[in-house]
Amino acid sequence: MGSGIVVVGSSNTDMIIKLARIPKPGETVIGGEFSTAAGGKGANQAVAAARAGGRVTFIARVGDDVFGRQAVEGFVADGIDASHVLEDTGSPSGIALIFVDEHGQNSIAVASGANARLTPKDVLSTHDSIASAAVLVTQLETPLDTVQAAVELAAEQGVRVVLNPAPAQSLGQEILKHVAVLTPNETEAELLTGIEVSDDAAALAAAEELKSLGVEAVLITLGARGAFLFDSDHAELIPGFEVEVVDTTAAGDVFNGALAVALAEGSSLAEAARFANAAAALAVTKLGAQPSAPSREEIEAVLAR
Repeated sequence: MGSGIVVVGSSNTDMIIKLARIPKPGETVIGGEFSTAAGGKGANQAVAAARAGGRVTFIARVGDDVFGRQAVEGFVADGIDASHVLEDTGSPSGIALIFVDEHGQNSIAVASGANARLTPKDVLSTHDSIASAAVLVTQLETPLDTVQAAVELAAEQGVRVVLNPAPAQSLGQEILKHVAVLTPNETEAELLTGIEVSDDAAALAAAEELKSLGVEAVLITLGARGAFLFDSDHAELIPGFEVEVVDTTAAGDVFNGALAVALAEGSSLAEAARFANAAAALAVTKLGAQPSAPSREEIEAVLAR
């Protein structure tokens, strides 16, 4: 097994409006500030892992357009191997429209574009890159059969699979049985188990249910509170870090990218979760998805405090 990280997933360009509050249906809210930022769950996780010190390969599809070219330039600038980011001439790059309110909460709509055309064949053609990795990270912004192909290939090769089940949708055992670490947030854990994650007891119940579906370990992310860890050895809350929240966009993606780096370096799951909590805490202090992913030095400074 290698030491690198392979991320299979989505790449979007985020168009962000920061407003006093998120509009209700039929309502127009005037006076927002507009910005664009590189995003997409897969790309966010790849960038977060690279900045946290990982050696990262990204497998994705972008459109034959300015957004796709800018995305690839960004990956290369972050030191990511983007040789498996395919340019799709039949579909535009993915776009996300994001409203962020004054408390940092967000509301997001996504046009998947080329992300919806990432195929199992695209993944299988990168066999050697996946087989030589330590950790494979994926999420659910690309087709489920593509996710399944990725996790099956990784598991066959003895590569640890981190699956972030977001955006929330139901998953079968044919995917979950290959997963080493499942990282839902409270909403996603509830969708997968039917258990509302309202306190630590409910988090434990949801984690036990998820583990019974075949995953080795569960990390339920709880926002500012941290992450609830459950594996065959123990259950514990890994506390988060207190920060001033500016924008929660991509905090979960940064958590997953940083988690993969720590796991690839041989940390225990509890140590890796603490490293990931520090990275996610830093991410919510800045606006935007990829712009908010912290450097290794920044993460280590928070852990040293």
